Amino acid sequence: MAIFNLTINGKKQQVDVDPATPMLWVLREHLDLVGTKYGCGIAQCGACTIHLGDIAMRSCLLPVSQVGNQPITTIEGLSEKGDHPVQKAWLEQDVAQCGYCQTGQIMNAAALLKQNPNPTDEEIELAMNGNICRCGTYLRIKAAVKSAAKASSH
Repeated sequence: MAIFNLTINGKKQQVDVDPATPMLWVLREHLDLVGTKYGCGIAQCGACTIHLGDIAMRSCLLPVSQVGNQPITTIEGLSEKGDHPVQKAWLEQDVAQCGYCQTGQIMNAAALLKQNPNPTDEEIELAMNGNICRCGTYLRIKAAVKSAAKASSH
């Protein structure tokens, strides 16, 4: 066990965990931030996506020991009132069906738009490709990303 000082959603947190513990389990089991979902455990589905700095990362394989001083943002910290442009676009486009993958989808889309505020359809498809939606709402996901990009540019 080791003590790690983390900044999560703008708040200083301290955890005493095994250095190999994936951030997914630090968030869910030690900090009660359960918006980040467990999907596959092998970084292939995207349900566990968080931001490490400004980069979308799969938290299921990210050991707490590799975070260092980089800030972490989870779905709970994306916006205080759920009014991030991507979250609003998700509602407007009625993206979610079962909803399980949506936090990872939203976090990935938000990171994309931070890096590329006006992506093309191809850039959206490429960036979102690693996030699996078992319900198949990919067309609505793309429409929501485009809508969020448009809303953010005003």
